[in-house]
Amino acid sequence: MSEPKVFRLPDLGEGLTEAELVNWLVSVGDEIRVDQPIAEVETAKSMVEVPSPYAGTVAVLHGEPGQTLDVGKPLISVMPVGAVGANSTAAVDESAAAVAAEVYREEEKAGSGNVLIGYGTPGGHGVARRSRAPKRPVAQVSEAEKAADDLLLMRTRVPGKLGAVISPLVRRMARDHGVDLGELQGSGTSGLIMRRDVEAAIKPARDTEEPEWRLAEPPGPASPAAGNTDARTGLGISARTPVRGVRKAVAANMSRSRSEIPEATVWVDVDATALVELRAALKKADPHDTPGLLAFIARFVTAGLKKFPELNTRIVTTEDTTGGASQEIVAFDGVNLGFAAQTDRGLMVPSVRNADKLSARELDAEIRRLTAVVREGKATPAELGSGSFTLNNYGVFGVDGSAAIINHPEVGILGVGRIIDKPWVVDGELAVRKVTELTLTFDHRVCDGGTAGGFLRFVADAIENPGSVLADL
Repeated sequence: MSEPKVFRLPDLGEGLTEAELVNWLVSVGDEIRVDQPIAEVETAKSMVEVPSPYAGTVAVLHGEPGQTLDVGKPLISVMPVGAVGANSTAAVDESAAAVAAEVYREEEKAGSGNVLIGYGTPGGHGVARRSRAPKRPVAQVSEAEKAADDLLLMRTRVPGKLGAVISPLVRRMARDHGVDLGELQGSGTSGLIMRRDVEAAIKPARDTEEPEWRLAEPPGPASPAAGNTDARTGLGISARTPVRGVRKAVAANMSRSRSEIPEATVWVDVDATALVELRAALKKADPHDTPGLLAFIARFVTAGLKKFPELNTRIVTTEDTTGGASQEIVAFDGVNLGFAAQTDRGLMVPSVRNADKLSARELDAEIRRLTAVVREGKATPAELGSGSFTLNNYGVFGVDGSAAIINHPEVGILGVGRIIDKPWVVDGELAVRKVTELTLTFDHRVCDGGTAGGFLRFVADAIENPGSVLADL
């Protein structure tokens, strides 16, 4: 009899080591074809659909939405086309159960890091996900108990589909508390019995006695409401949100930026009246093909980086022949201009590749395209991780200034505040002008204040006198 083919979560680019399973696009028992999307996963970079390399019948879905899966761990098991006839569904059941049991044994030997029921197993990277200590070490589980677990798995299968219980921890929790799995209706995919189902079944017992598995928790306040109260403030806890996906990547990148980069900030107020009037005139002449103000500023930024290339660099640490570390400043032939875009999944920074070679209209079109892509969650790792300098238009949030954090490993970020009417002295006379604030945060290792100030002044002068600057670009 043919065995199911196990497809493992692939590296989705940029050396990412994990992804969150967002949604299954197939169910157990479905017939699928090669390259058919089977799941949506969210990495630290973007939301992607994972295609199947196999055709056949879905036998096992290794996970449920919300889980974080490690690269290289089982994602789906597929019974190849022609391997099972119409009257051989029992064989599919047995093979699927065997695959699940084998995955369990592999996890016990080395630890997978997968989160099957909200705990995780030893051997995964990062912070351990286990919230409660196990009743006893996995290594002490006898072969007889393993066999009993496997028999229980077979007894509680959904006919023609995935076994109703995959996780050995769920089965063991049920056995320790006398819960009959055959009487439970699973809330997971295809009737999969989850940890929450077993907990719901044993909940009445908690009102009269303290379950043994609860005694393994670290000691804490004795109050029954302690789990819903913050110990430091005494306030009730309204929600707990795991830091994962894009938010996890942003947090790690910002923390690294703060810890590694000795940054400094300079800023200047700018009279943007001439730029606003220039765009208004262009829009009057051609309402359908007028670049936005951000595109013009992006054009000035790329021109400024050509004059002050120190801000379009990266610091790289390498090992020398003696085993020590040395650093070098790597300069680039061209500018990949990143820009901050707010999405439902958090702040994203796609980059316009070779932005220094594009006109204001071309920059505007690419900025709009990339903004749409990241908001749909379809940006590629290359589009999100290849910037050499970042432009941040936080003025859209109605604020004037911000000491931004550099997008590591870049060495500079320019922020643009809102454009508002302010009193301004023009030719000795007080006038109302369109004023904005530019803020440059830079890595003090690659340049000093003179270079940073020169770049900032160049961009400011270009905004104040856009006609003369654009004529030279």
